[in-house]
Amino acid sequence: MSADDERRVTITAIAQEAGVSVPTVSRVLNGRSDVAPGTRERVEELLRHHGYRRRGSRTVRRADLLDLVFNDLDSPWAVEIIRGVEDIGHAAGVGTVVSAIHSHSTSTRQWLQNLQARASDGVIVVTSHLSPPVHAQLRRLNVPVVVVDPAGVPATDVPSIGATNWAGGLAATEHLLGLGHRRIGFVAGPTHLLCSRARLDGYRAALEAAGAPLDERLVQAGDFYHASGFAAGSALLGLDDPPTAIFAASDQMAFGVYEAVRRRGLRVADDVSVVGFDDLPEARWASPPLTTVRQPLVEMGRLAARTVLRLGQGEEIEAPRVELATELVVRDSSAARPQ
Repeated sequence: MSADDERRVTITAIAQEAGVSVPTVSRVLNGRSDVAPGTRERVEELLRHHGYRRRGSRTVRRADLLDLVFNDLDSPWAVEIIRGVEDIGHAAGVGTVVSAIHSHSTSTRQWLQNLQARASDGVIVVTSHLSPPVHAQLRRLNVPVVVVDPAGVPATDVPSIGATNWAGGLAATEHLLGLGHRRIGFVAGPTHLLCSRARLDGYRAALEAAGAPLDERLVQAGDFYHASGFAAGSALLGLDDPPTAIFAASDQMAFGVYEAVRRRGLRVADDVSVVGFDDLPEARWASPPLTTVRQPLVEMGRLAARTVLRLGQGEEIEAPRVELATELVVRDSSAARPQ
């Protein structure tokens, strides 16, 4: 084993014993100020205890990088998450490496190899399931991880950032009920995603509370993208007794519904009210401007970056699961039920 290999092993052992990441030990060795005092004291005590000695000022690697990982990057909301992470990373002097792993084992394996080579300060995983093997590998590398909008119920030892999806689904449906609509269609997101199921549950809860009929034909499957919104909207408007309002579980699907409404010679709001979910920048510029549930995507990215940087410094976090509030934004795509 070379001297450099021995050095890396020693730093890894100290990081494991201190319960921090390898980059945090590197920061302490470099005299960096961005380490919590308690963490610095604990690491320095272990360095003294193990008799660790620096071999030279250039032997400790400083990563100053965060890995931001998506399944796919072809959605506008991914850009909003990136903006939030970049805001915090830039302020902290930390770069961001953005990857898409597409749920394939080969791309995941390649990403893990690249991550190890980069010695990133932390990992942010978006709308994905953190599989046990990947989680175990990240733990072995002492890389802190945070999940944004997890696909399923996250592990208790993995911090996660989400939004109040159930409350958002409830608020959107209550808004349409308040406008007099009783037959309200719903275009759902992918069923394997926790956020999709929560939005559907909020929709159903609002209908039940209002005593409105829950017709399962009014629930159509989608995948958060434009084409599925168009297909689902077309199916809903083709029913014998079509809905007078449609709530889509993403803005992109809502824009697909817009097109389905127009293809039938109808008008959004005047004939069919439409509500989306996300409040992407283009929602306000749509014709008509889209009523939607604002999901604080940029702030979710910011909070994820803050959290993973704190974990990298050995700090404690207040709660393993944080949900940021959603907000109904009323614009011109929703109106009173036609008489």
